[in-house]
Amino acid sequence: MPPRIPTEADFASISSTLPVALHFPSPPESTTTFLILFHGLGDHEAPFAGFARNMSLPGVLGISVRGTSVLPDMLMPDAPPSPGGQESRHCHWGDDLVVDPATGDLDDDPGFEKARRLIMEKLVDEVLIGKCGWEMSDIILFGFGQGGSLALGLASKLRQPKRVVDVTEEGRRDTKAAAAAFKGVVSIGGPLPQSMVPSISAREKSRTSVLVCQLEADAIDAVKSEFSDVRVSQWKRRGVSMPQNRDEVLPLMQFFADRLNSGW
Repeated sequence: MPPRIPTEADFASISSTLPVALHFPSPPESTTTFLILFHGLGDHEAPFAGFARNMSLPGVLGISVRGTSVLPDMLMPDAPPSPGGQESRHCHWGDDLVVDPATGDLDDDPGFEKARRLIMEKLVDEVLIGKCGWEMSDIILFGFGQGGSLALGLASKLRQPKRVVDVTEEGRRDTKAAAAAFKGVVSIGGPLPQSMVPSISAREKSRTSVLVCQLEADAIDAVKSEFSDVRVSQWKRRGVSMPQNRDEVLPLMQFFADRLNSGW
């Protein structure tokens, strides 16, 4: 059967554990691709749903996801409190909060297994693939900061083989690795977490096409060592933030256009 366009109701079953904000293309029936957006450390899903809306990519349904853990208020002293009665708007994606003793900063790789499990098993496998009939290759991931690390890590982790067992006529069992790839990944300022690189010694590079922005040279090399198609954009200004002008947005739009026209 052909895939069907998701509705708000399709996400109700995961709303308590993985809240999302949706942006449908116009008309919704034009949907051909999903853009899953991951915010940065201490943020929440609403601003990134707005980013998807502002981009208005044709045929793209934006799914902005709230971080899987709440950031303690003491780590966000300058942030305004959440309105009374509302859940915290300061979230993160890590399994833990790990402070680097050398710098005093939060570790870039706190482990992402909880986030990976919820996103892949609930949002991707249960809703988009299971309920609606889409494929992994219909999905683009976009992340900022820690969310960018998660996006790269999810694509990298797809190389971890699922064990698919075929029983032959003679009764023998042959184990095969099931491989998959996303349509694309964009990471702004988020390095690839080594905890999400499969430990298989003879692993192939990921087939997911990647655009990384505002990464240091060693972080770029780490991505290139694990992905076969890596594009790099370095902005004229220093620091990491969301794109602020045409020159910074253009590489993103070119990457999206390439992936949407790629045919898979």
